[in-house]
Amino acid sequence: MGNGLIIVNTGNGKGKTTAALGLGLRAVGHGMKVLMLQFIKGTWLTGELCAVKRLEPNFKIVQLGQGFVKTQKNEQSEEAIENARVSWDYAKQEMFSDLYDTIILDEVNNMIDYGLLNVEDVISVLKERPKRLNVILTGRNAHGKIIELADMVTEMQEIKHHYKKGIKAQKGIEF
Repeated sequence: MGNGLIIVNTGNGKGKTTAALGLGLRAVGHGMKVLMLQFIKGTWLTGELCAVKRLEPNFKIVQLGQGFVKTQKNEQSEEAIENARVSWDYAKQEMFSDLYDTIILDEVNNMIDYGLLNVEDVISVLKERPKRLNVILTGRNAHGKIIELADMVTEMQEIKHHYKKGIKAQKGIEF
């Protein structure tokens, strides 16, 4: 196995998590093991959870979040701060477990942007991870230091969105 990559999917457009899921699916197709840790998404049932269940134990999703959190750094609840700490500790444990070939840190960029995770802590773990481990970081507003460290960065840009026409989230598209 070669050197693992750090991949960032960021931007204000849709598709960051979906692209990460696609890379996870590709990895499983090559006999690799994948773990997706969802930092913000709550415990609601999504299509990807149902699909990935069929791929276990090679692809696993763990929902760590409590749903939506406040986007302002100084407005976070103690509950959100504690959830972020526990979730990050779990993520670090899994990254150093050597059980996976790819770990997706879904919406971790948001967690840094909202002040729930320290960017220097995240960078330190990424640098110290097992060298063969691919790590995919998703979420809006990726920190400049994360972008600098990454091997590949893709920015999803919103050109047009059906929400603006009053069309609600669609099963199979948003969830």
